[in-house]
Amino acid sequence: MVASQYWGRRLRVTENSSASGGTGLPASIEAAWGLRDRPVKGPKPGLTLDRIVAAAVAVAASEGLSAVSMGRVAKELGASTMALYRYVSAKEELYVLMQEAAMGEPAPLPALESGAGWREALGEWAWAQRRMFHGNLWSLRIPISGPPASPHSVAWWEQGLQALEGSGLEEGDKISVILLVSGFVRNEALLMSDLAAAVEAKGVPALEVMAQWERTVNRLVDPVRHPALSRLLSTEVMSEPDEPDYEFVFGLERVLDGVEVLIRKGAPS
Repeated sequence: MVASQYWGRRLRVTENSSASGGTGLPASIEAAWGLRDRPVKGPKPGLTLDRIVAAAVAVAASEGLSAVSMGRVAKELGASTMALYRYVSAKEELYVLMQEAAMGEPAPLPALESGAGWREALGEWAWAQRRMFHGNLWSLRIPISGPPASPHSVAWWEQGLQALEGSGLEEGDKISVILLVSGFVRNEALLMSDLAAAVEAKGVPALEVMAQWERTVNRLVDPVRHPALSRLLSTEVMSEPDEPDYEFVFGLERVLDGVEVLIRKGAPS
């Protein structure tokens, strides 16, 4: 599936967004781009878009994204819910602004500055995304509703595409590679955060949780019906501690191996 089809099936435009200049973006996102002035006054003196976003991020960081609502954010700010709607037209719009705050401007990639190859640069880009996600795990729960359209999200994509300069890939393939790598990073961060939350809920060390799981599954697995799983469990590999970040390193390297094969296939013989 080409990138335009991928995003076309996911793009949603907020019905009550007010666009100017033909961008189709909500007013608050246009303000983030500097295309219009931010609201400077409202019913509550001192209420600003930045304060609203900061309060929403604080709620999400402490209690999870599900705790964020226009009413709850208004309460945190000591304002009325209707006052917030002068700055943000809907909760989905607030999510975009929260994600923008969480992402921040991407830091320069040493590999790009030193002129290293695409693989090193794209690997650094993936690690930087992972650090960003792990620092804001709540942001992984924000639904993806379309292609990047806020300043920081566009900056991250720009940096990823720059990492592929000199790879020889066609522009459409570059976008597909960016989707592949960012999707892997996002999924790994989400999986690790879910596992960490499960371990924390049990109140025992991670290795003990895995040992308990292994003992349980050993009682349930039938070597005749599950021969492959039985062989795996007999090695005790599931209860052995991994090197730090082993799964991420392993997965990222395999993804980059695949990109390298793609590049070699397209290289002139």
